[in-house]
Amino acid sequence: MRQPMVIANWKMNMTLSDSEEFVRRFTAEDVGGGGVEMVICPSFIALSALSLLLKETSLLLGAQNMYWEKAGAFTGEISPLMLREIGVRYVITGHSERRTYFGETDEDVGKKAETAFAMGLVPVICVGENGEERRAGKTKEVIGRQLLTAVQALHEEADWRRLIVAYEPVWAIGTGVPARAEDAAVVAACIRSLLHEKWGEVAAAVRILYGGSVNPDNITEFTARPGIDGALVGNSSLKPASFAAMVNAVSAERRG
Repeated sequence: MRQPMVIANWKMNMTLSDSEEFVRRFTAEDVGGGGVEMVICPSFIALSALSLLLKETSLLLGAQNMYWEKAGAFTGEISPLMLREIGVRYVITGHSERRTYFGETDEDVGKKAETAFAMGLVPVICVGENGEERRAGKTKEVIGRQLLTAVQALHEEADWRRLIVAYEPVWAIGTGVPARAEDAAVVAACIRSLLHEKWGEVAAAVRILYGGSVNPDNITEFTARPGIDGALVGNSSLKPASFAAMVNAVSAERRG
């Protein structure tokens, strides 16, 4: 059975002191979280400090981005070796904001995913259509192109099994208007079907998350669907009580 997970993507929010205070307050929350993998992805400046704070907690550390080279003259970029050294386990790749604002391509996402696995990290590959593509009925076409291009360089079965894919419809991110759970489930099924065509039964091990205006009130609408294994959460993950509530909701839903 795939382990459910909730990932907090803090984006360009939270100073170092804010991030440290979040961890202290979160650990004081009543978090059952049994069986739910909890990951926080702070800004780069907070990763090193939080890696120390998280050692005594059940929270895992993720990064919001990385470059696909181990070292070199790439001013302003972050190496996967740097992330690995400070205890980062997961790295978000291909978020729609990276694609839209910074010109990241499907091929870039694939190179990052390949390097992440090679360096001992697990990529969370984000895919999703924008509003215009959705209205044109191109959701599955866009998802297929983004996904299959991103995974074409992955050749190891062990990597396939650990891969995480997050379906994040661009039109739902930060808008307060999430996708309907039934629609998200259809896309999740499409993602798994595409991976099954490429990798066979191994695709059953891939965890698929939903992201886009997820909050404590609606998270289980998505995670209750058999093909959705958790959530990638933005704004609602910035407050310890909200993040704890989402983790507890997923845990209770899976137990009950």
